[in-house]
Amino acid sequence: MDAETLPDQQPEALRALALPFAPEALLAGLRPWVECESPTFDAAAVNRMMSLASRDLAILGARIERIPGRMGFGDCIRARFPHPDGEMEGGILVLAHLDTVHPVGTLGALPYRVEGDRAFGPGICDMKGGTFIALQAMAAMVQAGIATRRPVTFLLTSDEEVGSPSTRDLIEAEAARHEVVLVPEPGRPDGGVVTGRYAIARFNLRTTGRPSHAGSALSDGRSAVREMCKQILAIEAMTTDACTFSVGVIHGGQWVNCVATHCDAEALSMAKRQDDLDRAVEQMLGLGTQSDVGLEVKRGVTRPVWEPDAGTMRLYGTAKSLAARLGLGLPHASAGGGSDGNFTGAMGIPTLDGLGVQGAGIHTLQEHLLIESLVPRARMFAGLLASV
Repeated sequence: MDAETLPDQQPEALRALALPFAPEALLAGLRPWVECESPTFDAAAVNRMMSLASRDLAILGARIERIPGRMGFGDCIRARFPHPDGEMEGGILVLAHLDTVHPVGTLGALPYRVEGDRAFGPGICDMKGGTFIALQAMAAMVQAGIATRRPVTFLLTSDEEVGSPSTRDLIEAEAARHEVVLVPEPGRPDGGVVTGRYAIARFNLRTTGRPSHAGSALSDGRSAVREMCKQILAIEAMTTDACTFSVGVIHGGQWVNCVATHCDAEALSMAKRQDDLDRAVEQMLGLGTQSDVGLEVKRGVTRPVWEPDAGTMRLYGTAKSLAARLGLGLPHASAGGGSDGNFTGAMGIPTLDGLGVQGAGIHTLQEHLLIESLVPRARMFAGLLASV
């Protein structure tokens, strides 16, 4: 679909692009979401956020299903909106997560606040802001009586920030029943969207040494912490233009006056191509040690590479046409930093990611969104719901 054919073929989309969103109202509605802290590893906190979102969705007339969490993670929410065609297969899936990386209490250091053209808060950009404007796009369409072209389902998940270990099967099963997947992850810095994502693999490492008293018999011990530090330097030195390696979590020892018996770490590798990631996995699983400290490497969660295909590019073309109607450019690119779009895109389902708000400081105490992005991104999302 191009910009010239849009008016005649999609009058509902044109109405959606003119919906009267107000940034002040969007921020007022988003604030309770941001102030409901929901770190992935705190299932009770995530469930409080799921309850808040469920209520907002129920008010709009969605049929809510609460899917119990597993593996220690929080629940998920599936919300189906009524449609004249019923709940047939082949609809639109809005795929989002409500867990964040920020622990409970982060509001003390990163309170919700508005400063100039920015709104700050934990998870406000990744991705509560995008999820909220997607919901508000649906709300505005319901209120205006604008029909979506297909039935719409929202799937809100609880463990995306750790690679979706407990929800991948749910995501793939739900996506298989839909024709289109829209992912309101943060928009790109240039205002664009994401049409592909790099492959990502996680690894769990453990070194096992020999304990001794660190004061009176230091030389009798073999430090697991020391060996892990050597391994971290070796792992990160494997980074190339084709594939990156990083270690982001480490735990070792129990007493400072004991030579550490165990040390655990988590590593992540990311590549633009699946072949490069496969080689990275072989490298990681082949790691060894030349000392008498043992090393064990286990493969963790993996996100497959998602390369844009014809279906995704047609979907992007529709979004680009809608953006042009709003006077906006809409570049696209493949991106690092995996999302659940990796799964659906790799399945061959037309997927458009990065439809959320623009902002910066993601995963830091400077996380914020750009207020000027709220209304155009909400209108574009509404246009997509009406036209794809």
